[in-house]
Amino acid sequence: MTVPTGRRERKKAATRQKIADTALRLFLERGYDAVGIREVAAEADVAVTTLFAHFASKEALVFERDDDFERRLERAVADRAPDEPLVPVLRREIHALVRHCTAEGAAPVWRMIDDSPDLREYEESMRLRHADSLAAAIAADAGPARSATACRTLARFTVDAYSLAREAHDPDGAVDEIFRMIEAAWEVAGGR
Repeated sequence: MTVPTGRRERKKAATRQKIADTALRLFLERGYDAVGIREVAAEADVAVTTLFAHFASKEALVFERDDDFERRLERAVADRAPDEPLVPVLRREIHALVRHCTAEGAAPVWRMIDDSPDLREYEESMRLRHADSLAAAIAADAGPARSATACRTLARFTVDAYSLAREAHDPDGAVDEIFRMIEAAWEVAGGR
């Protein structure tokens, strides 16, 4: 996450983080469905309109790092060295993201998500959006030699690798296993 530089941006970021932390604490204490938006706003000592200025929905409170995840994937493609192969860069980024989401203390959050149809649906729509965004970055980087289908497939598999690996007994091993398959498919499609 980028650190805001100006005073106003820092205050906005601090308010956003306070709301997200408060919401997550309440959701874990009492259950996602048992906590309303007004309760989160009151507990965070902000107006409901302030909460919605930072988060578009109740589900977005749980996935507060959603935009960071998407930007990291886009930057991994765009910021790599011209001679650096794409798939290993994506593998490193997914490794880092999986380590973050499987860190100590993350399991209760994922149980909450798995137990909530609304959160599972939101996560699925979020993954599709991330894949579309990553596909656009890959297509812009790959040039005309790569089909839109190949770029979308690589993006979808990359984003799905994150989800599959975080659920695996050995997340790091799962990322490596999945990316061996992704790399082989990308090579068949003419990738580097």
